[in-house]
Amino acid sequence: MLNVKLDEAKSIVILEPDGELSQTDFKQVANIVDPYLEKSGNLNGIIIYTKSFPGWDSFSALITHIKFVKEHHKKISHVAFVTDSPIGIFAEHIASHFVNAEVKSFAFSELEKSKKWVSSI
Repeated sequence: MLNVKLDEAKSIVILEPDGELSQTDFKQVANIVDPYLEKSGNLNGIIIYTKSFPGWDSFSALITHIKFVKEHHKKISHVAFVTDSPIGIFAEHIASHFVNAEVKSFAFSELEKSKKWVSSI
């Protein structure tokens, strides 16, 4: 399951995985984010907030995740990985090669710091 919080005032989406990610999770995110993007044109950022990365429940879920990134990355200014998992630093270095957004990792305890960074356009 993926908990999705859209803060329209700050133009930030916070994604909090709770277990392995599924295709349905990314469709849910799109159902929340897409209407906002149609109205506003872009997001200041997405924050992925998880103590450790749960992975995907299937290869189809991974493909759906990649499609979501491909379809949305040009409309997102910042991506913050807020996690104690080593995958946060790895994702920061890898994702910056595939997305237009500025990407940065933060410790799990630094959620507020990540929100300030995402909002500092």
